[in-house]
Amino acid sequence: MFENLSERLERSFKILKGEGKITEVNVAETLKDVRKALLDADVNYKVAKTFTDTVKEKALGQDVLTSVQPSQLMVKIVHDELTTLMGGDAVELQLKGRPSVILMSGLQGSGKTTMSGKLALMLKNKKHRRPLLAACDVYRPAAIDQLAVLGEQIDVPVYKEEGNKNPIEIAQNAIKEAKAKNYDVVIVDTAGRLAVDEQMMQEIAAIKEAVTPDQILFVVDSMTGQDAVNTAKEFNDRLDFDGVVLTKLDGDTRGGAALSIRTVVSKPIMFVGTGEKLEALDVFHPSRMADRILGMGDIVSLVERAQEQFDEEEAKKLSKKLARNQFDFNDFLTQIAQIKKMGNIKELMGMIPGIGKQIKDLDIDDNAFKSVEAIIYSMTPYERSHPDAINASRRQRIAKGSGTNIQEVNRLLKQFEQTRKMMKNVANMPMGKMGMPKFRR
Repeated sequence: MFENLSERLERSFKILKGEGKITEVNVAETLKDVRKALLDADVNYKVAKTFTDTVKEKALGQDVLTSVQPSQLMVKIVHDELTTLMGGDAVELQLKGRPSVILMSGLQGSGKTTMSGKLALMLKNKKHRRPLLAACDVYRPAAIDQLAVLGEQIDVPVYKEEGNKNPIEIAQNAIKEAKAKNYDVVIVDTAGRLAVDEQMMQEIAAIKEAVTPDQILFVVDSMTGQDAVNTAKEFNDRLDFDGVVLTKLDGDTRGGAALSIRTVVSKPIMFVGTGEKLEALDVFHPSRMADRILGMGDIVSLVERAQEQFDEEEAKKLSKKLARNQFDFNDFLTQIAQIKKMGNIKELMGMIPGIGKQIKDLDIDDNAFKSVEAIIYSMTPYERSHPDAINASRRQRIAKGSGTNIQEVNRLLKQFEQTRKMMKNVANMPMGKMGMPKFRR
């Protein structure tokens, strides 16, 4: 995500390295490069020009402190303007109705149905709401079945009507169902439509009028670049939607849609899809995205994802086991499961400041834990609870059962033992000796 743009911007700022002060000449040269980088990332031309003009105006009006290099100051100005360009602050859903209604709209193939499932899961787990999914895509083959499968996976009910081809009636009946069964959010999954298809655009406008949604979300595939922005404008003119959801932001996208869409349609990006898993949906934070674009990582989002998987009671139990050196392979499997739930491994590593650039060319397989899990699952329950009991003959059996070899089993056992020792030492350390910085108030 944004890798090419990040590299181009970094090269642009190097023009100012070694300069003693900011001048009109070196700023113009730097921003010429920045504008090219934005255009290559498929950012709207007018947006790119306005952006660089604003940065130039602010840069030339700055007095550079002796402790701050011109390149550092330029990064700061660009960061602030990128944040403003993408909306400034994160925007939350406004759900006041009982039930609240969210209408999903977008082009064919933009990922509305999957996004409906992701949004339902987020509302259920993080907002403690009781969502109901309404299957109103009556045109795409298997669309209703797809939503039903997603609903089953996340344990969220799906309202559907076999044989009814009227999406307006289905949406209205779904709201009645929600009121009757005390569901507090209805997510209406509609059919994908082209902005040039007048009949389909009239239909979604009619659905909007019939269900009076609290929020209308426009789902757009970020891989479509500048076309996504143009389409968003046409849908907004018709629907006046409340926010944008960008899908496939983890793919090989140039990022132009994320950087242009707020300016062109004056509507915020509210959520971004960052992977195929149903948990892979993030609230869009412009400042954090600016950090990522400028290669600063996003440690806040990384910590938030970790906290979502954090169970305080489990952590207390684990702490006691670590102190007693009782950490076993069952605990190890639990830790692996929590890491996997956090999302794509390469993306997680890219959130660590300074790491993203180093791993950009590495092929980090999301299935990296598969062989480890296979080895652990090939152990008996006794062996998982008593790692020290795994002797040579047991190792041979585990290797055969997991489809690996004895060297891989030995390596895992050695790494596990080293990890256990390290974690025991950390668990037994007084807080003052853990190398944590002490702050004075």
